[in-house]
This record gives sequence, C-alpha cells and structure tokens, in this order.
Amino acid sequence: MTSYLGVQVSDPTLQNQFTQVELRSLKSKFTAVKNEKGKVTIGDLPSLLVTLKAFASTFKEEEVAGLLAQSFPDLTVDIDFEGFLRVYLNLQGQANAKSGHSKTASAFLKASITTLLHTISHSERALYVAHINSYLEDDPFLKQFLPLDPATNDLFDLAKDGVLLCKLINVAVPGTIDERAINCKKILNLWERNENHTLCLNSAKAIGCTVVNIGTQDLVEARVGLIYLRFVANIIPMILQPHLVLGLISQIIKIQLLADLNLKKTPQLVELVEDNTDIEELMSLAPEKLLLKWMNFHLGKAGYEKRVSNFSSDLKDGRAYAYLLNVLAPEHCNPATLDAKTALERATLVLDHAEKMGCKRYLKPTDIVEGSSNLNLAFVAQIFHRRSGLSTDGKKYAFAEMMTDDVQTSREERCFRLWINSLGATYCNNVFEDVRNGWILLEVLDKIKPGSVNWKHATKPPIKMPFRKVENCNQVIKIGRQLKFSLVNLAGNDFVQGNKKLILAFLWQLMRYSMLQLLKNLRSHSQGKEVTDTDILHWVNKKVRSMGRTSRIENFKDKSISNGIFFLELLSSVEPRVVNWNLVTKGESDDEKRLNATYIISVARKLGCSIFVLPEDIMEVNQKMILTLAASIMYWSLQKAVEEGESLSPAPSSCNTCNATPDASPAPSVCGEDESSSIAGDVSSLTIDDAASDTTVSSSPFDNEEVTSAGGE
Repeated sequence: MTSYLGVQVSDPTLQNQFTQVELRSLKSKFTAVKNEKGKVTIGDLPSLLVTLKAFASTFKEEEVAGLLAQSFPDLTVDIDFEGFLRVYLNLQGQANAKSGHSKTASAFLKASITTLLHTISHSERALYVAHINSYLEDDPFLKQFLPLDPATNDLFDLAKDGVLLCKLINVAVPGTIDERAINCKKILNLWERNENHTLCLNSAKAIGCTVVNIGTQDLVEARVGLIYLRFVANIIPMILQPHLVLGLISQIIKIQLLADLNLKKTPQLVELVEDNTDIEELMSLAPEKLLLKWMNFHLGKAGYEKRVSNFSSDLKDGRAYAYLLNVLAPEHCNPATLDAKTALERATLVLDHAEKMGCKRYLKPTDIVEGSSNLNLAFVAQIFHRRSGLSTDGKKYAFAEMMTDDVQTSREERCFRLWINSLGATYCNNVFEDVRNGWILLEVLDKIKPGSVNWKHATKPPIKMPFRKVENCNQVIKIGRQLKFSLVNLAGNDFVQGNKKLILAFLWQLMRYSMLQLLKNLRSHSQGKEVTDTDILHWVNKKVRSMGRTSRIENFKDKSISNGIFFLELLSSVEPRVVNWNLVTKGESDDEKRLNATYIISVARKLGCSIFVLPEDIMEVNQKMILTLAASIMYWSLQKAVEEGESLSPAPSSCNTCNATPDASPAPSVCGEDESSSIAGDVSSLTIDDAASDTTVSSSPFDNEEVTSAGGE
C-alpha cells in the first residue's frame, strides 16, 4: 500500500501540534537558512521567525533574539528541525499572551476531558487553591506551607519543587505515586527538583492527563545539543510558567471530581437509562457527558423544558441550577430563586441553596453568570457527590454488574487507553467502544508507523454508514498483517462488533511492535537486527549480573518477579542512586510485595520511563506488563549511554518506550561503553522470527497469542 509520507517528527506529541501543510512550510523555511555546513544555529532563528505570519506583527527581530537568549545563552549552538518546532511553539505561546489572545494561553497542556484550550481565570485559580488547602491541609510535609493565599504567588512558589503536584496526583487517584520516591525537603537541588517533575509528568500521564509539548523527554534530553545541566536549568522554569502549572492542576482536579462517574464505582447511574440495551451506550460515555446526562435526567423530572448541553452558556441564567437543586434538596427550596429579577441574584440564591446541602462555596455568583465551564463542571460534580438523587433498581443494578468487565480485562483496557492517549491521537474514553469505527486505530498506526495509513480510503467520525466503519477496520487489519501481526481469520467486522478479546490482543501486538521498533532504532546496539522479547530478557539479566547481583529471571512470567527484588536491582544497576534500599522490603507477604511494586513503578517514572503498569501487574506477574516495564527501563538506560558517550551529537527521541514514534532517527554509537556491545552481542547469533506475538529463550516468555476471529475462539 502506498500513501504520502509527508514530514515526519520523531516525537508524536510534537507532530500532533502541526498539520502537514504547516510542517512542510516550516521545514522549507528551516532548510533555506542552513549554512554551508548544512547546519542551523540558534542565532539564525530570529531573522527567520520574524518572517513568519504568526510573529510578523507581534515581534521585532531583536525581541525574538532577546527571548531566545533567555533559554539559550550560546546562540552559536546548532539546532535541529524538532528543536526549531519547539522554539516556534514556545514563541507562539508568548505571542498570544502578548497580544491578549486566549486561544493558546495553555498551549503546552491539553485537558484530558476536553480539547478546548483556555486562559485560567482568577476565579479558577482561587478554586484550585481552595481545593489544595482543603485536601492537603493535613499532609505531613505540605501542611507547613498551607493554607495558600490565592491572591499571591504562593501556589507557584510551592509548585516549583514538584512535591505539591505529586501529592495532588495522589489525592486524585490514591496510590499512583509511592510517596517514598518523592524528594521531600525544604531545599532541593536541581537534580532532585528535576526528578520530582519527571515523576509528576509521567504519573500525570498514567492517570489520564494529556501533557502536550512538555514531556519527560524535555526534562532528560538536551535536544539541541546543550549541556544537560544547562538545558534542565532552562526547561524547568518553562514548566513552572503559571499557566502550565494551573493547566496541569486543572486536569488533575477534573480527574478527581469525575472519578466516580462510571458504572463500576456508581452502579446507581444505571437509573439514567430506561432500557437494559442502553446500558452499554451509557458505559461508553465520557465522565463529562455522563455528568450532563445525570443533570438532564433530574431536570426532566423537575419539569425543566430545556436540555443542558454544556457547562457554560446553558447555565448562565441559573435557572437550570435552581430546578436541579429543588428536585435534589427540596427541604432547602427557596421559591424566590426562580422569581429572581436578574441572573446574578438567582446565582447568589443557588449558591446559598447548595451551601445548605453541604457543598463548599468554591465559586462566586459572577462565575455562574459569566459561564465559566471549568468552574460550573466542578460545581455540578460537587452537587453529584453530595446528593446524586439516584435510587437502586434491583434488576437494573444486577444487569449493570453483569456488564462490567473482569478485573484483568479492565486493567488491560486502562493500560491501552492511557497509552493511546499518550500518543496524541483522538482522545479515547473507552477502548472497547471508541475503537469500533476504526478511526482511532488508524491514527495510532499512523503514529507508530508513519505513512502506513491510506487516509483517502478512511472515513472520519461521526460515521453513520456501518460499512464505512468496516472499511476503516479492514484497513487496520491489512496494516497489521503488513507489520507481521498474528491475525488469524480476523476481519474488520470483529472490531466493529466490539469483540473485547480480539481488540485487546490486537492492541497488545500494536503496543509491543511500537516498543520493539523503538529499541531496534538504537542500531548502534542492535546492529539493525530485529529486537525481540528474548533480547530484552538477556539484557535485563546481564545488567543485573553486571552489578554483582545473583538474581535472574527465566522469562517474563517468572514467579520470582512478584516480590519486586529483581526489578529494584535492575533499576539500581541502571542508576545506582535512584533506589533507597532502606525502603525495600523482603517481599515475603502480600503487603510487602505491594510496597515494593509501588516503589518500582514510581522509581521508574522518576527516572523518565513512561509506563502504565499497576502494582497488581507486578505482584501477579502479568507477563505483558512486565515486558513493557523491562523494555522501558532498557530503553532509558541505552539512551543514557548514548547521551553520555556522544555529548556533541543530537540526543535521540524520548525515553518514553510506549510513547514515541518507532521510526525515529537512529541514535549515535557509543564508543568504549559496556552498553555498546550488550545488545549486539546478544542478538548477533539470533535468527528469531519476530512475526509471531511471542519469542522464546529456552521456553517462550509468552505463550503464542494469536488473534482469531470469533468463530475461531
């Protein structure tokens, strides 16, 4: 299959910020300013940037030079095309801030629930500060700095070390970060601060936040050839820009507020549908949509004639709130609310009513009247948590329980959903529902294998004609076979029908392909050979042995992995100072195993590995998730060796094993480094067929997992 390849960028989240038209135009202009050596320096950029339409009317050449000098003291250093794109995006954010445009004021962070970029208002900032003061007031470390004053820079001063953001993530999704891995001191050095921010960003992605343009790779790579320390010193202030901090906090708090809006945690939501056949549709709704459905359900019972379709304009007059609160808490009903002469007066009475119900007063009447979507969403979510007004229909409740997935299926769905969202594709809320039209799968394939999708033969949602969905899914299957996936008797209609087993099996092969291809691209280590599960197994055992340890695993389902000791030794071997052995248990009881497992995950993320593993995956030795963990650590270690061995060469793409485009440029070779021969030595004599889902050492690390059609199950 042939298709137009276009301009490709190794970082998928970066590529996602530009259309192909924009990339071709910028690439052409960038190439035009190359010197006789074929290089472009930071000093060449001001004259180029001021000719671009985005900046021509905003900046003068000397202003651009001054802004660049703040981040790059040495203007003679070379910069590659990706570095130029990052400079462009950063300058674009400053241009919009200067001109007063709000469209891209949060240009580096994209909300996980909505893709609308917005300016954080003073009211939102006050809400976030109040939320932090309320939920973290008893935290052993942070309580000395609380309460924060929303009128000052207290929030940003406290956020600069990364501790606050890590703690807030744990409030939203308890247990995400092992707090033993957080560097908690009043004064942190640059490295400790960087570790906290790396841990924060990777953990934020692991709970569903979408971090755009600033990711782990920005923290651990000198993408334009600067010395590591200087680069980190430049990039951390960028992360701590107020709108970036508030944008990330906004996402984290949204995830916390909407966490219970699903049938698994709140089965009473089944009351929102009349027919059992609609429950499956209910399960596919995003939490934000489900909250609106809940609100409209009660408004319908209250006799409110309009339908609320958003959290802004539809709520400005306060009438919907008045009807909702009257039906949920009639004992506090005030007839004057609906008869109020102005929207502001009605909003005031609505907040009084909510306060009597026990809702904290986080927003002001003007916030309702002005239609602040974030504040209104937070307010409605607070009302839902305080009083949902839902009863339990025994029959529907039982049916809803039957509809929920088993634990293992739920875990795998979560992992693949978060991985898909980390790639910058269309936001995926529920894998089993959202992949049925094939579009998201095509986007993922195009991310990990650029040019593989023939977009002329693809149909973008919404798709009304069922056969168009089948066409999309058939193309997915076709590309999968070209990538040598094991797809026995599988047809596109199996995806359209929502066969969960087949969807999970296909996504695993897709994720594994991305992972192994990324490792293969380190050709200085693999000598261009296919990297297999076997090679990863050899590498982890050899790495642990090189530190004088005796631990060894036979495969990725070795039961000895469950106590966590092997992976802690592996992490210590790639970065000796990262594991505090005083915190490690013997892993004899389940509680001790869990402590080690949570510590492993946080330490790996602290290094810079973007992983979506749960403690249970390590404790129960989920071989697929164990492989992703091992591969991510391996990739981080090999990249580190490249950076240390070739300080003058551009750094490779990301240490995000499951997140970067596998066809990135090959990394430079490392001379005199033990790593340089580790993979080559292991794979030089291997001729293992990587087309199958699994590979073998003496016994297969994975049982052969073929994807077969429903008829073949």
